[in-house]
Amino acid sequence: MQAKGQRSLFLISLLSFLVQYNPLLAFSLKNCTIVYSEDVTILWVKCDSRGLAAIPDDIPRNATILHLGSNQLLKIPRTALKHLSNLTTLNAEMNQISHIDDGAFADLGKLRTLDMDYNQLTSLTDNMFEGLSELVELTLDDNRISHISPAAFQSLVSLEVVCLNNNQLYQIRDIAPIVKLPTINDLLLANNNFTSFQSDDLPLNVSNLQVLKLSGNPLRRFSITADIFPRLRSLDFEDCSSDIEWDVANKTFLRSLTELSLGDFYVSFETYRAMLQTTDSLQQLSLSLIITEIDGLIEVACRIPSLRRLDITSSEISSVDDNLFRSCSQLTELVLYYTGLSKLSQHSLISMTRLRSLRLFGNRLHRVPIALRGLSTLERLDLSANVISDIDCLDFLNLTRLTFLDLTQNRISNLLGCAFQSLYNLKFLHLGENGLFTFDNTFKVNLRNLQILTLGNNGYFTLRPEDFRNLSSLQYLDLESDKPSTVYEWAFKGLDHLQALSLSIRHLEIEIFRGLTHLENLTLHFSSIWNQRSSLQNDEPPFSNLPNLKTLILRVHDADYPDVPPDLLKGLNSLEYFMSEKYFLKSLDQDLFKHTPKLKSLQIIHSNLSDLTPEVFWPIPNLQILDLSNNKFKSLDFLARAGLKALSWLKLSGNGLSVINETVFQSLPALKYLDLNHNSLTCECSNAGFIQWVQSNNQTQVVNGHQYTCAFPVSQQGNKFLDFDISSCWIDASFLCFICSSSLVVLTLLTCFIYHFLRWHLAYAYYLFLAFLYDKRRRRRDTPHCYDAFVSYNVHDEAWVYREMLPVLEGEQGWRLCLHHRDFEPGKPIVENITEAIYGSRKTICVISRHYLSSEWCSREIQMASFRLFDEHEDVLILLFMEDIPVHQMSLYHRMRGLIKRRTYLSWPQAGQHTGAFWQNIRRALETAGRPADHTRPNLIQ
Repeated sequence: MQAKGQRSLFLISLLSFLVQYNPLLAFSLKNCTIVYSEDVTILWVKCDSRGLAAIPDDIPRNATILHLGSNQLLKIPRTALKHLSNLTTLNAEMNQISHIDDGAFADLGKLRTLDMDYNQLTSLTDNMFEGLSELVELTLDDNRISHISPAAFQSLVSLEVVCLNNNQLYQIRDIAPIVKLPTINDLLLANNNFTSFQSDDLPLNVSNLQVLKLSGNPLRRFSITADIFPRLRSLDFEDCSSDIEWDVANKTFLRSLTELSLGDFYVSFETYRAMLQTTDSLQQLSLSLIITEIDGLIEVACRIPSLRRLDITSSEISSVDDNLFRSCSQLTELVLYYTGLSKLSQHSLISMTRLRSLRLFGNRLHRVPIALRGLSTLERLDLSANVISDIDCLDFLNLTRLTFLDLTQNRISNLLGCAFQSLYNLKFLHLGENGLFTFDNTFKVNLRNLQILTLGNNGYFTLRPEDFRNLSSLQYLDLESDKPSTVYEWAFKGLDHLQALSLSIRHLEIEIFRGLTHLENLTLHFSSIWNQRSSLQNDEPPFSNLPNLKTLILRVHDADYPDVPPDLLKGLNSLEYFMSEKYFLKSLDQDLFKHTPKLKSLQIIHSNLSDLTPEVFWPIPNLQILDLSNNKFKSLDFLARAGLKALSWLKLSGNGLSVINETVFQSLPALKYLDLNHNSLTCECSNAGFIQWVQSNNQTQVVNGHQYTCAFPVSQQGNKFLDFDISSCWIDASFLCFICSSSLVVLTLLTCFIYHFLRWHLAYAYYLFLAFLYDKRRRRRDTPHCYDAFVSYNVHDEAWVYREMLPVLEGEQGWRLCLHHRDFEPGKPIVENITEAIYGSRKTICVISRHYLSSEWCSREIQMASFRLFDEHEDVLILLFMEDIPVHQMSLYHRMRGLIKRRTYLSWPQAGQHTGAFWQNIRRALETAGRPADHTRPNLIQ
């Protein structure tokens, strides 16, 4: 039996193992997470930062994106990715992979992106990338690659981008297999050990290469003596750390070059000039880390007629005089990043009559340069991350075409009403991260085209009525700050097309949202909402003026327990997404969502909620995403009757859940994503059902389920939650079935045996028991006999009884006899009549024939009479045989055979013609007083 039980446990364990590790059914992955996506064609599996030493074998076979980054993988074996034929993206960056088996990617026929950055690869072998015929992008940055096999890239017939930055390549011939690829566009080789790049070292006639990055290499020579790069459009030589010998035999060899990046402390001006003189088609030039003769280099660059954009980064240009950009009249974009610029002369940009974009990010400008006032063609202006403190009314004079202005991260504390008065076409204005406290009448000027305005992370604003009255085209307004604003009624009047608003306030007031009928996205940051209800006049719902609102976000930073109005969301019939953080610190009103029937996503996080009623969710049956993380829930029973049939994403991390009833999830038929991280789960039998559900269900992914640890009991702390042995919690079903079936078989056999061999004995015992009970009652009552004899006979012998017996015994001898057809009480049970007749008579006369012996009722009568015989030890039984029956033929008839062996009996056939003696013998038997029964066999009476 024990062996059978062990086999059953093994089968159960094996079944669980197969379900858990079947790649097609594994939703609660052991070391990975499936990223939730409504796009059924994408299955994104994340296995990042799990400490993995091998690629997990439970990754679903239909995965399309796989991330294995930041683990401890040492190699990729041949069979590790065998069944992942649907992968389109594979990311294995930041591991320690030093070896990839030949053909390891052979089954990834759909792979388009392979990222192997930050590993320990030293060489690329012939068959390493076998099977990757659809691969478009291959990144191998930050490895230790020093050698590339000539055949390593021959199977990559679709490859367009190869990144080999930060490796140890030193021979230009190693990249020959890459530049030969007919589809190659970008080749990034920054920070390797190339000392020269010469076309003579590349055994090819022509390449389709378009982007070549050689920055960070110790190049001493760059030579192109043949027209092998007719499509090369971008070339990067930044930070090459040495003076380069530039040898381009014919300018036409770089005729397609439009982008060039140069920059290094050690490259001479002469070298730079030689480079620029061979690039007649150059459109964009980036200069970084230029510290010598920067003005001369700018002049040389601006003599290239095709040049349109000039980027100068991290090069010291503290001031710009009238001559520096005089020859750059053709430029449309000028970028000066982190140059230390503090001053531009008044006429320094006067020649740049085509300039459309000017970026002066990260400099030391104290004010808006006067030089900008003449740039009537300027469309984009970036003055962020400077030290500008004031904006003058004339600073943006004549910039009538400006559509983008960025003034973030400055020191502006005040804006005059005339600051932007001439910017009629401005669409994007960024004023965040300054010291603004007021903007007076700044936005009352005609900025009718402004679409985006950011004023976040400034000082304490006081928003007065009609401050934004002329911004009729504004769509996005950011007023988010750690310092709440005071907002007056009708403060946003005129913002007829505003779609998104982010605002920091102290408490809700309905008046502040008047006029925002087109608002779709609202984010409110509260510093305190303790007085929220009292701020709402006449208890009017705070968002009743926002009929088109689809997204509402409420965040509280430092709040006491708020008094949230029960009709908080009244009027938001179009709301689809609601998020609150530290907002509901007591409970949720049962009718909170009755006005938001279209709600699809609900997040209530970092609150003190410990329980919810199911009725809260009844008005929002279409809810798909529910996030209740970082609360104090200890039970999920409220979800069982919530009616969330469409819910597919549920996050409950950071609560106090210890025991989880798996039946709750049966009420969520669409659930695909379940996050229960950071709960105090108990490893006891109370969670056995949930553990089995996690391991066996094939629809819902329990995120990081295999990383959950036991919090209780103390003996289990630190153990894996899903490793808890649940077999000890249940009776072995197979063992129980075995016991039941065995018992049934034994019972059936026993019943058959008793029926076949002991049925008469049991019947006899039953009737003896009934007689015994009757006799006890009769003795207690001391009831006298009513009859001299009870005649027990079969209906077939009835004629003889009436014709022969009754005339003699009742007529001639005067005995009072009891006959069943005559003296039994009607309506009384037969057994009870028989018992009373036997015990109510002094004697019992049994008229025995073969019919008598086969009669059920006659059998019962003689059984009771025989019990009285042996119980009372009196001669109360007279046996009268109507025919000769051999003794051996009566062996089946209960105790009859035993009775005739011990009792005197009369035989009618043997009486013959001498019936007188027969009846006299009966008379003597009836007259005999009770005496002890004779247990010896008597002689036959004639």
